[in-house]
Amino acid sequence: MGKFNVRPDIDAAAEKAGPALGSKREIQQLPSVLWEGEHVDSLATGVYGGGNGLVALTDRRLVFFKHGIMGQKLEDFPLTNISSVQWTAGLLMGTLSVFASGNRADIKSVAKAQGEALSGRLRMLLATPATQAAPAVAPVGAPDVASRLATLEQLRAAGAISDAEYGERRAAILASI
Repeated sequence: MGKFNVRPDIDAAAEKAGPALGSKREIQQLPSVLWEGEHVDSLATGVYGGGNGLVALTDRRLVFFKHGIMGQKLEDFPLTNISSVQWTAGLLMGTLSVFASGNRADIKSVAKAQGEALSGRLRMLLATPATQAAPAVAPVGAPDVASRLATLEQLRAAGAISDAEYGERRAAILASI
């Protein structure tokens, strides 16, 4: 997406993502919609809710942001509310499907390389304990590990993670006990 001199984390994510494809305004305005201390990890462009905009993955949420001349659209999905993510790709473009709070949001027309990178990074963030919602009463020892392993198995069964990712994450969970 190029160099924008907005903020170091945003500039780094934009460089990793490649060409901006109509999201220059959104990248420049992104700091205005971020929370204090929020760090941008990955960026992509896509179509959601009838508008072409910017998809930003931060350390706290996935954000779709469209900043137009006549108005703006912002929708965010806190990482703690996302149960899974699905990436479906064609030859050049794909669809990022986010499952959060019992709903499904499809962000379409995402460039293949951007979508693969963003969905992979999002899966990694979802599998880390820091982004998983804390239970009302934290179980001790085995039940916590069992629930994490069950969630991991559901992600693999849904095709949200590969067998290799499953093996790595399962080993990490077992190593944590």
